[in-house]
Amino acid sequence: MELEYFKNLLLDRKKQIEKNILETSSELEELKNIEVNDDGDYASICTDNMIDNAINEKQIKELNEIEEALKKIEDGTYGVCEMCGEPIRKLRLKVKPYAKYCIVCREIMEKEPK
Repeated sequence: MELEYFKNLLLDRKKQIEKNILETSSELEELKNIEVNDDGDYASICTDNMIDNAINEKQIKELNEIEEALKKIEDGTYGVCEMCGEPIRKLRLKVKPYAKYCIVCREIMEKEPK
């Protein structure tokens, strides 16, 4: 498996996410300093804030998954399904380089009630 390729893919995505999180944090700080003139402005700011927080949470989750994948590269377990132990197909890893499960196991995980 082209571990170096996937490692670079993960590191590039990690940099992008860290940049996005930093920018979102700066924008949230700026929002705190905006003077609110009416209820409409306040509602708009609150909605924007909620959307930014949701995006931020999703990106932090992805960042954690990327960190896990990078650790797996280091310890030699990258590209192996956590459920069945079979290799994850390269095409899947190219689309989602931090995938934990092969396609079959992912479908099983998604069908199980949380």
